[in-house]
Amino acid sequence: MEFMTIILVVIFLIGLVVAYRVGCRFGEFRRDRFWEAEIPGHRKDAIMKSRAILGGHFSEQLAPYLPNFNYLPTECKFLGKPVDFLVFKGMDEKNISEVVFVEVKSGKSKLSTQERSLKDAIEKKSVRWEEYRVDEGVTREKIDEGDGT
Repeated sequence: MEFMTIILVVIFLIGLVVAYRVGCRFGEFRRDRFWEAEIPGHRKDAIMKSRAILGGHFSEQLAPYLPNFNYLPTECKFLGKPVDFLVFKGMDEKNISEVVFVEVKSGKSKLSTQERSLKDAIEKKSVRWEEYRVDEGVTREKIDEGDGT
């Protein structure tokens, strides 16, 4: 009787292992079939988003040459981040009368948090001029006294 119980337990365990393996394979098969159907849609979505982003980047840099842009392309300096352009109105005539921050948007895009904070700082007139002078010792060529040159 004891021998029969051991055999039944072994057969039960083997059946359990086989069932586990079959279940894993079946689950992998179902998962693979699911993703085979889903991946093309995800790829298409990723491509569309990528195209929209690239189109936005392209239009940002091309904006000064597009119709209805309010400033001369030669007076625009592209930055990209945190704002797209700094416009120096009057720079062509060597008399800058205004500095304008320009953010280019396309489609339904909105200002980022950083862009909005920059806009707020400008509107609050939290803008200033600062001049930094480099010490002459840094820019002047040093002569080594030891070798006589």
